[in-house]
Amino acid sequence: MGEGLLEMTAWEDLANIPADPPKMRPKCTKCCRPVQVCWCSALPSQPLAPGGRIVLLQHPAEEKRSLRTAPMLSVGLAPGKCLIYKGKRFPRHDQELETILADKRSLLLYPSASSVPIEQIDPRDGPYNLILIDGTWPQAKAIYHSSTALHGMRQVKLVSSGTSSYIIRTQPTEGCLSTLETAIEALSVLERDARYREQLLQPLHVLCQFQLANGAVTHQSKEFLIRHNQYPKLIGRRLNRLLKHADNFKDDPSEPSENSAS
Repeated sequence: MGEGLLEMTAWEDLANIPADPPKMRPKCTKCCRPVQVCWCSALPSQPLAPGGRIVLLQHPAEEKRSLRTAPMLSVGLAPGKCLIYKGKRFPRHDQELETILADKRSLLLYPSASSVPIEQIDPRDGPYNLILIDGTWPQAKAIYHSSTALHGMRQVKLVSSGTSSYIIRTQPTEGCLSTLETAIEALSVLERDARYREQLLQPLHVLCQFQLANGAVTHQSKEFLIRHNQYPKLIGRRLNRLLKHADNFKDDPSEPSENSAS
């Protein structure tokens, strides 16, 4: 009798659950984030219009990240100035992208052995299509190695990238930057215009300030944590290679710097 009463009570509780799905928080139509955490107020009053274009080759997993920076670039630049292609291998039978990658004025920002400092590129030969791979380092390397169309492109690197402002996310080494920061640094050099650093970084600062005010903590790089004996995990081979590369780069700035794109 007691079991039957419990079962009946359980069914009544289930019957009282509303059939309609819970109301979703209203989202900003520009950045597609919930209005309460929207960073659009920090965008430039008018989207910036560089002479060239930013072209992101984005790993599909990036779209699932809630704190990604690529959207800030997409809405902070004028329409048509930031193109995003998704996939794990490119150009994937896309005629428009094939044309871009084959263009002599296209530059791949990637720290390969053949890449040259972006400061050596003459802006007068532009405008340029600046190609960035958007993903974690393992994802970016996998995309590069599987996309043979990228191997023959002119390749450039950021020699001095400074410290990332993306302080709510752990970077592999001290010189790693987010996708937004990498694009901003490159644009500032190619366009000879400091406005990109001054204005396009503001949404990232707003995002970090909001997260920190609501429980997030400042993240040091894995390199910093390891050097100060604070890293809680065993050091894998990939991270060990990155740390050795960082040491070599400090001794010889001509070595490629590994700027993360996330």
